[in-house]
Amino acid sequence: MNKDKNSHLDILRHSCSHVLASAVVKLYPQTKLAIGPSIENGFYYDFEFAKPIEEKDLEKISGLMKKIIGEKLSFDKKEISIEEAKKIFKDQPYKLELIEDLAKEGHKKVSLYQTGDFVDLCAGPHTEDTKDIGAFQLLSLAGAYWRGSEKNKMLTRIYGTCFESEKELKEHLDLLVEIKKRDHRKLGPQLELFLFHETAPGMPYWLPKGLIILNELVSFWRQEHQQRGYQEIKSPLLNKKELYVKSGHWDHYQEHMFLTKSEDEVYALKPMNCPNAMVVFASKIRSYRDLPLRLSDTDTLHRNELSGTLNGLLRVREFAQDDAHIFVTEEQVKSEYQEILKITELFYSIFDLGYSFRLGTRPEKFMGDQKSWDKAEAELKEILEKSNKPYTVLEGDGAFYGPKIDILMKDSLGREWQMGTIQLDFQIPKKFGIKYTDKDGQEKTPVVIHRVIYGSLERFMGILIEHVAGAFPVWISPVQATIIPITEKQNEYGQEILGKLSQAGIRVELDDRGETTSAKIRDAELQKIPYLLVVGDKEIAQKAVNVRQRGEKVLGLMKTEDFIKKIKDDIDKKSQF
Repeated sequence: MNKDKNSHLDILRHSCSHVLASAVVKLYPQTKLAIGPSIENGFYYDFEFAKPIEEKDLEKISGLMKKIIGEKLSFDKKEISIEEAKKIFKDQPYKLELIEDLAKEGHKKVSLYQTGDFVDLCAGPHTEDTKDIGAFQLLSLAGAYWRGSEKNKMLTRIYGTCFESEKELKEHLDLLVEIKKRDHRKLGPQLELFLFHETAPGMPYWLPKGLIILNELVSFWRQEHQQRGYQEIKSPLLNKKELYVKSGHWDHYQEHMFLTKSEDEVYALKPMNCPNAMVVFASKIRSYRDLPLRLSDTDTLHRNELSGTLNGLLRVREFAQDDAHIFVTEEQVKSEYQEILKITELFYSIFDLGYSFRLGTRPEKFMGDQKSWDKAEAELKEILEKSNKPYTVLEGDGAFYGPKIDILMKDSLGREWQMGTIQLDFQIPKKFGIKYTDKDGQEKTPVVIHRVIYGSLERFMGILIEHVAGAFPVWISPVQATIIPITEKQNEYGQEILGKLSQAGIRVELDDRGETTSAKIRDAELQKIPYLLVVGDKEIAQKAVNVRQRGEKVLGLMKTEDFIKKIKDDIDKKSQF
């Protein structure tokens, strides 16, 4: 959502970051100060320490912060000249750099805030005094490049959070504990889904179990889209620079591309699919009868993200999208958007995910004319109004070639994620000169809708792992059932059940290790397998299995055929349980 930096909570958090900086310079006088903004759910401040600090030092810093807050010091604003500011911050290189930038932008004065004897360069606003700050806690240390660039010095970032009351703070800290338990970076390797290796930063290795889930997601996507008239394509992963010059990406996106040379030609690993979709459209003569033409793909993409921004599956350098490029007439835009919103509802409801929309309007650097942009934005607003879904507007957040609708997903912990996007494009088709023949025999340029619903499959997977805490719905679980013989005597019967379930298309394993039954059950529960089938002499006699459902729900004795019918029904219905 569009975040109001002047909201009461943001003001509390920003004020708390100033108290943090005040405490740090008192404890470590040689420290150089960088920046300390409020962020979603908290705040941080970046420092350059003369000597490294550790997590254990946060308690000492926090103690001094509480003392400062208890002194009820006011936040006093003062405007001074650029030259005065340079004198005050002569020993603070990061502040001096910010002051120089403000001067270059034409500012004659800058604002300072003083709290006790601590002074910081800041635009504000702040609370009236420190007693209004509320309840806070310092959370962690992290490394952060100055201004987010690897070319700059690595600073120490101290994260914290702040709420109006102790009750709200406790609720948030409890949530953080739950988030930590669900962290996909921990659960992924633990459940043998994926791993990362230092030789390929930001590029996951998909292990057999993880690949099963990815393939199931893509299979569902493929089936549903084929029924809706989408045609799947695959295009080259390595393309000449000229393709991206033509599309406009070379001017707007070059820094994020992996580049290489061959025979004096510059090539780029494909960072997005849209230029290739234009090539496919242009490969034959098209008429209005061909439209809407829906081209879909899940090709591998690469983007040169900064190493400091990589974050498990949530921010990677190699990924795939459930991508589509839909070529339509201007008259077909509304109806096509309505169909895409129906697909969105299907794909999100099946995972019990709430969502809303966000409209991104014309950015500062854009292609095309303002009139086309105004028309496109007006159409998208009308579509969103009729969708009956909540939406917000984020000014200037559109793609350089057209406005967009982002899909904001809410997971089981109430966290919001930007996932899919639906972008309207009047510009790139013009740059490629693609045409179709209309009913009147005239050549016209189609409009293109760029859209992804899952978004990045890697990112969706990371969020899905945390959303379900690794306990996947039966239909995508890599192992849907495990057979647990009580003793070695039942191993042969276990093999028989394994064969029957496998023939029925169920992903099943047999745990015939020489472990106790309770140990096998515990291990299967840790692997979050949906169904545990315990077999002993009684089950053999009745040609049955004793069924336990994930979550320690005992379903009891069931004929093997009845269990097969039940689990297949769960799979067909995309059961969540």
